[in-house]
Amino acid sequence: MDLLLIQSQEHQTLPLSELKAVLETENIVSEIKVITNGLIHLKNLKNEKYINSYQILARRLGYTHEILEVITDYNLENTENNTIKDDFNKYIKNSDEKNIENQLNIIFESFKNIEWKEYINDTFAVRLKRFDKVPIDTIGFEKKLGGIIKLATKATVALNNPNSFIKLVISKNKLFLTIIRFKLNKKHFQEVKPHKRPFFYPGSMNPKLARGMVNLSKIKEGDLVLDPFCGTGGILIEAGLIGAKLIGSDINWKMKNGTNINLEHYGLTDYKLYHLDVREMKLIDKVDAVVTDPPYGISSSTGGENSENIFYQFLDSIAKNIKKDGIITIASPDSLNLDHILNELNFELIERHKIKMHKSLTRVISVITKKS
Repeated sequence: MDLLLIQSQEHQTLPLSELKAVLETENIVSEIKVITNGLIHLKNLKNEKYINSYQILARRLGYTHEILEVITDYNLENTENNTIKDDFNKYIKNSDEKNIENQLNIIFESFKNIEWKEYINDTFAVRLKRFDKVPIDTIGFEKKLGGIIKLATKATVALNNPNSFIKLVISKNKLFLTIIRFKLNKKHFQEVKPHKRPFFYPGSMNPKLARGMVNLSKIKEGDLVLDPFCGTGGILIEAGLIGAKLIGSDINWKMKNGTNINLEHYGLTDYKLYHLDVREMKLIDKVDAVVTDPPYGISSSTGGENSENIFYQFLDSIAKNIKKDGIITIASPDSLNLDHILNELNFELIERHKIKMHKSLTRVISVITKKS
């Protein structure tokens, strides 16, 4: 079985890295094929684990918007011995609207041979999504595919809440015919935005980025995760919602108490919170991962310390409280020479992503571990 993932295009590297981390963490074996920016093909998933893998990805991923089951696909780059591929490749190069329509009609003829009754349950809808600015009549071909399905199944078109949702995805090199089996909760990252929580404080991290950082730390259900600068609890919320056990601390008692309120609000109960300076942290049980966004550049939140001292002392303390193979995912400003600190404290960098927040700030997400 194959899946097609439509990912966020708001960041160049983070969505794919998040996906790879989750696949590794959850032991989901698949060949990853990048079709174009924002479009990923997962090939040859094991059939006996297919549904479970689908559900795990839908539950965990932050930077993936849709997960689709592939019914059939056409490799439009390799034109050898394939008339449809030859014609489609020519249409892309010519970019003539009439020619496009003619070539797509050839492909749509092959869709009539699909056993549509295996995929359609009573009501259905069809949508087409384009990548790489492929110029086609989206509505026209949605109607054409809908007509083929209706003729084959006698099913009813239902634009709102159909039982079966067919999606045609086209890039300049690939064409995928897919069906949606499970819906992602797209509203989640809107509903948990910082200002919608019971306890709010300005400057809290975007929940989608918090989820992405949690996933980059490769935690799984039941792992122990620490955020020693927990603030209003945004990172802990995302870790808790995928089943991690939580430890949070903050030097500001107001933040610690606010995190308590927010975790309870989202039904999370397996946590411990401390009003504590990270430099004084001595945990009984070492944690599996640390995911955090330390304060920087704001005197009221840094206790008067400069950023370099905060990061150095934080990492020095964390080294004593994390398992030998544990992963730390940390946000920092691009003005900070984090690599210098890592070298001094015997950490190694696994990967890094830069996110431009506004003109004066680029946030750097670094994934690190202790050197063996």
